[in-house]
Amino acid sequence: MWLRAQQPPLNASSRPDAALRLSPGDLIELSVYNVPDLNTKVRIGSNGDVYLPLIDYVHLGGLTAEEAQSLIQKRLSDEGFLKDPHVSVLVDEYSSGGISVLGEVAKPGVYPVRGQQHLFDLISAAGGLTEKAGRSLSVAHRGSDSPLVTVPLSRNLADQPESNVQVYAGDTIIVSNADVVYVVGDVRRASAFFLDGGQLTVLQAIALAGGTTRTAKLSAARVIRKGPSGMTEMPVRLKQILEAKTPDMPMQANDILFIPTSAEKVFMGRTVDAAMQAVTAASIVAVHP
Repeated sequence: MWLRAQQPPLNASSRPDAALRLSPGDLIELSVYNVPDLNTKVRIGSNGDVYLPLIDYVHLGGLTAEEAQSLIQKRLSDEGFLKDPHVSVLVDEYSSGGISVLGEVAKPGVYPVRGQQHLFDLISAAGGLTEKAGRSLSVAHRGSDSPLVTVPLSRNLADQPESNVQVYAGDTIIVSNADVVYVVGDVRRASAFFLDGGQLTVLQAIALAGGTTRTAKLSAARVIRKGPSGMTEMPVRLKQILEAKTPDMPMQANDILFIPTSAEKVFMGRTVDAAMQAVTAASIVAVHP
């Protein structure tokens, strides 16, 4: 006697993980639409086979989930158990092919995939975001020709639940660096400040750093910027800017505003060394312009 399964509402080929290959040790969940007695959860054996109700052993190793579905559907139909069956194969746990989490997380590495996983699960497993994490990350799906998927981030992940996308075995998650500017030298609070996509001028940066001290040599202020040819120094007419005699100067991501003391002699080239040493000691401050 033939049984006829109704048309299911969703085809497995639309799933992002459909191209991943099944391998020994993977835990799969099989369901036959409208025939719940055939639903089962089974782990693929070391030889790539699984035992399934009615149709005995089936070799699924090396197949995609979609190919496994087609094979099981064919076996159920050819052996006379169901007419026009519709089978769904979901991978609850991959034995290999973890997810790589890279960039500004506390513990970069490769993390195993167990069941359905979402982006925030992996960030949490990697120890959370560092203080230098930017406002976005990229997800690259294994075996996909699509470009990197950019996902916006908040400093508090709970503020953007829509960013908690599903991720799959073989994916790579890259958390970008935040755009910052550094203010070092003879200021009250040498620090690095987040740009967060905004713009910061020299005066704003000095204000965030608590201002200069009375020993600061304003005429020797420099912005140090990394370009294609290396580090370059740009004089800043800070005294004239403070007196509104010349326009304020916009800063770019990773610029270093260096203000020496009046006792220091400033030499072209050596300013970079002094500024870089100061940057190493500067703290990242969560102040947003």
